[in-house]
Amino acid sequence: MRQFSIGLLFSFLFSFSANAQLASYLDNQNQLMVWDKGMIRKIDFLAPVSIKIGRTAIPYLDNSRSFKIYANNRVTPVNIGFTNAYYVTDNLVAFLNQKSLNVFDNGVIKNLTNVTDQFFVADSVILFLDTYKGAYKAYYKGQIFNVESYFADSSLSAIKVTDNIIAYNNFANQFRIFYHGELLAQEDYPVSGFEVGRNTAAYVDIDRKFKIFHSGKTFIVDDFPPKSYKVGDNVVAFVTADGYFKVFYEDSVRSAGFMNGVYQVVDNIVAFKDQSNMLKVFYKGDITTVDNYYPTNMVIQYNSLAYVNFGNTLRLFSEGEIYDVTNAELTNWQLNYDVIQYQMGQNMFKVFHKGQEY
Repeated sequence: MRQFSIGLLFSFLFSFSANAQLASYLDNQNQLMVWDKGMIRKIDFLAPVSIKIGRTAIPYLDNSRSFKIYANNRVTPVNIGFTNAYYVTDNLVAFLNQKSLNVFDNGVIKNLTNVTDQFFVADSVILFLDTYKGAYKAYYKGQIFNVESYFADSSLSAIKVTDNIIAYNNFANQFRIFYHGELLAQEDYPVSGFEVGRNTAAYVDIDRKFKIFHSGKTFIVDDFPPKSYKVGDNVVAFVTADGYFKVFYEDSVRSAGFMNGVYQVVDNIVAFKDQSNMLKVFYKGDITTVDNYYPTNMVIQYNSLAYVNFGNTLRLFSEGEIYDVTNAELTNWQLNYDVIQYQMGQNMFKVFHKGQEY
């Protein structure tokens, strides 16, 4: 789950078609290649100035700084030399031409505002300040919604935007959630802390009760604030005041015993170190033991977790399965969503996805 912002930056945890998967690399002739669901295509003859990988799109500045987007099996030229910044998530590509904010959404380009000084880009929603009109607005599913009026001497506080949710304390110190095109009056008072993920927001209210908003419903999970909590896609992991590690998933809370405090939540993955220091993963209701130690360097995205273990093997947990991808000496590797791309030597590139090597 991913988000980017200008003016404020929050951790994001960056979906579209479940089958959409992309990777890119330069071949030995320095040509830009794309791996798209098992097919390899050449999309440019020269190396780009910069490139970013989304779940369904690959935006890049080509060798002449022309902005282009690969999506739906073709390259769309957007402009020649005007784009000064761009961001990609699961569903959207947002880009700035000076201060003009634009979005590429499923092949359609739309201008959101001619001047913005602050914006946030997530998987399927963009929050932006329309500076000329003095309003915070949200782009969602092709439409622009008014969120809050803007006052020059103040701004929204503690904004968090990720996946398909916007949450913030407004000018009147009220906690608000924008979800599925609606602005919800969640609390009449500000909340001291909150985190957001897909369809989900967790927070401690003014009475210090721990609450979770999920898919339009609000649950009181605990009468006391947790020691810590983290939010992913439809999942919240937290350590209670008395030290129990619990996971909220599918509108219910499950306990995993006492907790030493080491855990991560990214997208659909909850990775944690149990009392025996083993790496375990909570994924869509099931707990899997992945290794007999807790790695210090893991990469987690979407449905997957990857790391190089003590045996120099690139190990991947993906959609509930464990794969030992390769034990070859690697020049580098990276995880993009559920796709592992790795390089051996100077010009041998491979892609691993759903148990298949390409």
